[in-house]
Amino acid sequence: MTVTGYLAVDSGGSGLRVVVGETGRGPLARAASDVPVRTGTRGIDPGHLMEQLVPMARALCDEAGVGPLRTAVVGAAGMAGLGDALRAELPGAFARELGVHRLALAADAVTAYVGALGTRPGAVIAAGTGLVATGTDLTGWRRADGWGHLLGDCGGGAWIGRAGLEAALRAHDGREGGSAPLLASAQEVFGPVTGLPGRLYPRTDRPAVLASFAPRVGECATGGDPVAVDILRAAARHMADSAAAVCPVEGEPAVGLTGGLFRMGAALLVPVEEELARRLPAARRVVAEGDPLAGAVRIAEELTTGSSALPGDATMLRVTGREGEDVTHPAGARS
Repeated sequence: MTVTGYLAVDSGGSGLRVVVGETGRGPLARAASDVPVRTGTRGIDPGHLMEQLVPMARALCDEAGVGPLRTAVVGAAGMAGLGDALRAELPGAFARELGVHRLALAADAVTAYVGALGTRPGAVIAAGTGLVATGTDLTGWRRADGWGHLLGDCGGGAWIGRAGLEAALRAHDGREGGSAPLLASAQEVFGPVTGLPGRLYPRTDRPAVLASFAPRVGECATGGDPVAVDILRAAARHMADSAAAVCPVEGEPAVGLTGGLFRMGAALLVPVEEELARRLPAARRVVAEGDPLAGAVRIAEELTTGSSALPGDATMLRVTGREGEDVTHPAGARS
């Protein structure tokens, strides 16, 4: 018997992760690509996304014995600001290539939120190379930061790494605020710091290079370096500021943390917990249930049953039919 399934996609800076599943049975087959979807003058490139995704989805359907795919969810980094071409072209492309009748296009901040907290009011701090906080009271979405390493992402991996390298250079110069441990660590990673600008500034992956030094800041903080400790405390304040900006003010909202930066451990988590307690005393800190791909899966399963209570939004979470018409429910993603 042919089983109707769903497709869930997480598209980020490290590539694509894809799940095919069936409501009631959960995810049945998974695949991944380490090739990130291109971004060009039109924003995120829908042709490049489909070029990678269609063969993966068809192979997973065969593997899982699932088909046709009636529902799909794509969570993508940059969807909110760079997703116009995706919103214009993907509903038709998914219908033609995969038979999808209903497509949800979500910012990765939304899939991170749903993966961490599910469908309940609260706020989620997603911290990796960058940083974004997302909140909802289930009537609308709010977002803070996520402006990239030049204009924001305050407290994220690139921010911490840059602050650590600045402290290393201060120590090299003999200026106040320098850190000898961070200088030694920077030289171990990058070589003589006098050559650091020439090695860093021409790179197109500067945020990732900066973020690669964030774990060294954590190590120095764990070792008792006061400059590194202060950097992580400042990062924690930025995170709490962003969470406070998006968290619902009524009741006892949940607050979750997600993203690879928190693998740094206690050196970062302890000040984050303290700053959140100070800024959001009524909120309840909860352990994240899952990651952004798990969030995309959950949205897909709820769409297939019509049970989603998530609010729609033109750029954050939009559900369309196969002809591209908006079928997002005003008070949620039902259709």
